[in-house]
Amino acid sequence: MTDVAISPRRRREIIDALRRGTVPQQGLEVMAVGLGSFRPAIDEELSAVKQGAAQFKAVRGEYGSGKTFFSRWLTELAKKMNFATAEIQISDTETPLYKLEKVYRRVVENLSTPTVAGGAFGDVVDGWLYVLGQDVQAAGKTDTADLEGRTDELLEKRLAAVSKEAPAFAMALRAYRQMSAAGKNVEADALLAWLGGQPHVSASARRAAGVRGELDHFGALGFLQGLLTVLRDSDYAGLVLVLDEVETLQRMRSDVREKSLNALRQLMDEVDSGRYPGLYLLMTGTPAFYDGQQGVQRLAPLAQRLQTDFATDARFDNPRAAQIRLQGFTPDSLVELGSRVRDIYAVGTGSFDRIHSVVDDAYVADLARAVAGELGGRTGVAPRVFLKKLVADVLDRVDQFPDFDPRHHYELTLSVSELTDVEREAQTRGDLRAASVDDIDLGL
Repeated sequence: MTDVAISPRRRREIIDALRRGTVPQQGLEVMAVGLGSFRPAIDEELSAVKQGAAQFKAVRGEYGSGKTFFSRWLTELAKKMNFATAEIQISDTETPLYKLEKVYRRVVENLSTPTVAGGAFGDVVDGWLYVLGQDVQAAGKTDTADLEGRTDELLEKRLAAVSKEAPAFAMALRAYRQMSAAGKNVEADALLAWLGGQPHVSASARRAAGVRGELDHFGALGFLQGLLTVLRDSDYAGLVLVLDEVETLQRMRSDVREKSLNALRQLMDEVDSGRYPGLYLLMTGTPAFYDGQQGVQRLAPLAQRLQTDFATDARFDNPRAAQIRLQGFTPDSLVELGSRVRDIYAVGTGSFDRIHSVVDDAYVADLARAVAGELGGRTGVAPRVFLKKLVADVLDRVDQFPDFDPRHHYELTLSVSELTDVEREAQTRGDLRAASVDDIDLGL
């Protein structure tokens, strides 16, 4: 039986997310089937970033192979090492990759820490200013009049490198501290929003800080440096930034795609140059994105940086490489995952023995095969639907109804409305393969 030593809150979050058909935000380590081979390399890379290095990692996998799960598993490991994290969904309208000012804004909006899940930017900045004040006082006795000056000096010293490329970041931080200390909360909040890349901040707040205009593409690179500096000086290990679903670039206009690929190359170069100590940049995409002419291969310098040998047997894949691949679920690993979810569910109920008796490993295997069969036999596409059916249609009913037996009272059904586009395509292809020549309507 699976070790399910997790808190009731985490257990509830996992089960609720699976019931909705989504990837849980936390508690993923207990569900990390098949990721053990990556763990040593990930730990080494995170440790290096914690010591001031920077890291870029690309993850490839077909739909259903677990790319989003992998990225959230990695961010969960990172938070245990005291990293801040942010997950960004790349899209043409909301977060176009070539507009780094919008990417930075989403980073700030989605910033999480080990203690704050999302929207943690304000807490991080306030914590940094508190540490700054503590360090000034620890340096020696100072009177009230001298404290402000010494704090400004230390602030400038710690942001010296950033000030060369993004002086506005340091100016706004200083003004934010002054406004907060003076009780001018409206102005302070406006400056915090401007530091976070938000547009349309009042001109009066910007004038008070001595800054003008809104954040642009190049300014965002400097602001990211500023954010990393603030995190590092607040005793965070660094920032893990996930760029998810980068393959959406393939569906964008050619000019937008070209600019986005170039922005990605620029980010990789900046990481390699040492500009972003404390940054672990992770992106996910499909094999078609990495190998196709509408993706990475369209920009030769980017393709060269991401080139990785996948011709060798997958057993010998190098987890330290710049690009790693996820193999997706096999029938056995899908059953293992389902059994782990059942164990997690059962511990949080008063029906532990009944759940393990009725929903035994054999039934979990039968359900996994049935779901995969409905999706054209494509096991790699099945995990989301399989876990949703297991939790919402089977385990919930076994827990609530003492006489419910899924082998006698439940028949698997998949409606078109509950499937994603890829799942729907797999189901359609399965139906076509199942048809015989006698089933084809020739219209005669």
